[in-house]
Amino acid sequence: MSNLMPLGDNLVVEPTTKEAQTASGIYIPDTASKEKPQEGVVVAVGPGRKADDGSVIAMEVAVGDKVLFKKYAPDEFEVEGKKVLVLRESDVIAKIS
Repeated sequence: MSNLMPLGDNLVVEPTTKEAQTASGIYIPDTASKEKPQEGVVVAVGPGRKADDGSVIAMEVAVGDKVLFKKYAPDEFEVEGKKVLVLRESDVIAKIS
């Protein structure tokens, strides 16, 4: 996904899939769930948002960060056969360590 270059304070996130396990030990893949993803790994970041004086405010997230974001914030795209999400840095709730 090296050809993606988000602009401004946008970032590209590859959603992480969670496999749920039932009490009897059966794994239910994330694809069976209708829930939108809320966490993922940042694969590209823009330069940052512009302040009123024209300066650029640097991004607080970096490529490789695992993040938690608002459920309905991202726009979904398919790039090189992979599902990616594009969202603003302000839609990121937290970094996951």
